[in-house]
Amino acid sequence: MASADLSEELECPVCLAIYTDPVTLRCGHNFCRVCIDRVLDSQEGSAGYSCPECRKRFKERPGLQTNIALRNIAERFLTTQPDQEASGVHCTYCVDSPVPAVMSCLHCDASLCDKHLRVHSKAPEHVLCAPTTSPETRKCSIHKKILEYYCTEDAACVCVSCCVIGGHVGHKMMSLDEAFKEKKMKLRNDLQKLMADEKEAEKRVQSLKASRSTADGETERVTVLFRDLRRQLKDLEERVLSDIPRQVQGYDDGIRQLEKKKEKLSREMRHIEELCNMTDPLTYLQKLDTGDSCDTEDRHDKQFHDVGDLDMAGISHTLHTGLADIMCGVTGGVPIQPANILLDVKTAGDRLLISDDRKTVSYSPGQTLPRAPGRFLAEPQVMSIQSFSSGRHYWEVDVGRSEGWDVGMCYPSIARRGYRSAIGENNKSWGLCRDKDSYSVIHDSDDIELRDGIPSDRVRIYLDYEAGQISFYALCDPIRHLHTFTATFVEPLHAVLCAPYVNCSITISEGARGCKRSAP
Repeated sequence: MASADLSEELECPVCLAIYTDPVTLRCGHNFCRVCIDRVLDSQEGSAGYSCPECRKRFKERPGLQTNIALRNIAERFLTTQPDQEASGVHCTYCVDSPVPAVMSCLHCDASLCDKHLRVHSKAPEHVLCAPTTSPETRKCSIHKKILEYYCTEDAACVCVSCCVIGGHVGHKMMSLDEAFKEKKMKLRNDLQKLMADEKEAEKRVQSLKASRSTADGETERVTVLFRDLRRQLKDLEERVLSDIPRQVQGYDDGIRQLEKKKEKLSREMRHIEELCNMTDPLTYLQKLDTGDSCDTEDRHDKQFHDVGDLDMAGISHTLHTGLADIMCGVTGGVPIQPANILLDVKTAGDRLLISDDRKTVSYSPGQTLPRAPGRFLAEPQVMSIQSFSSGRHYWEVDVGRSEGWDVGMCYPSIARRGYRSAIGENNKSWGLCRDKDSYSVIHDSDDIELRDGIPSDRVRIYLDYEAGQISFYALCDPIRHLHTFTATFVEPLHAVLCAPYVNCSITISEGARGCKRSAP
């Protein structure tokens, strides 16, 4: 590629061959001495002379100054190229022994060595070009004249006769050199575009390969997820169902005891009926004296105690707790110790009171706090000290019976002042809110009403950072899913609480737990 670029720089604009004895005009353009002499000869008798490259005009025939540096570069370049003799182009006039040709004359249909080139005619019609064995390709097939112009309408190289009397009369023409430069520039632009397209295609190929690899890994992960899910559900099923037979055993024991008691009562009833049917007073009293009659007081003292109803609440608790554990720990997640979420007092807004254990936030009208860089200035809300930048986690809060509260998660870059700093009123926080009898979830000021309300004073917030999900659950019986936000998280997430009403108090539950992903 470098050799080709250098060859282009060393081409004479007239003959399009490597410079031979290059000379320079006053305008700075270079030509082969033979080529420029022929051009200047053709301009004799006209209004003046001009450079065939830039068209600069000269009143008198310009002097030619040998460009020694360019000549040396051209000669050195030629020595690095393949031997001209190997191309098979030899001087037409050296008949005694083959001598490599340095130029070909299109007018004479002959190739010239350096020696014969010096004495060759310099008339304008003798057009020189690089050595060639087929000069006819550079001539018009109709008029047998040298192709000097390019017809832009027919995209064809033509001779002067084609322009004047041939089929290209009136067409827009360009010199071969101009057309050559224009076409080459267009090809270079096309090449740049193709290279850019190729680069973009390669980038997309790599992206698709990465996505394919991710999809393969995800398939394996999901397969493991469902296998583990089925196993845990089976274990939970066995655990829940095992509670019922233990209670049923108590009923069976009670039934057997009652059957025995019933049989004994039947015997006592028959004995009493016999006594009641006796008519002889003496015999009746003697029977009573023998102690055969039953002791009703003793019978009442030994009444059977009922085993109670089926413990549905206990069964439901086992079921829901197990499902919550599966939700947290399945798909490769492994349970960890309860997340110790603590409130960051330095972020708490005015009118908030934080408990000593940093687990409870309450509304306190007269409470004022010293100014700090991270403190909320407009909203009575507070963030957690802990942040989550990976894994699956959930934490629970007791919102009590307050008429209004907000709970959720936010980025540490959330605004600290103004209306847009409130939970959910920006694109940096996600919240679950109550305002009197209205319940809603909110993000980026997009408020979605929960028409069925929340039938519980306890709420669970669940985070899957990699999946980009924040979910809210009401811890009623059974647990109710309220809403799930989906996003691409770009910062760590903090728990955030807001207590905007008098007597509002929110407590982070000790039962909060987190899950982290197992190592791949």
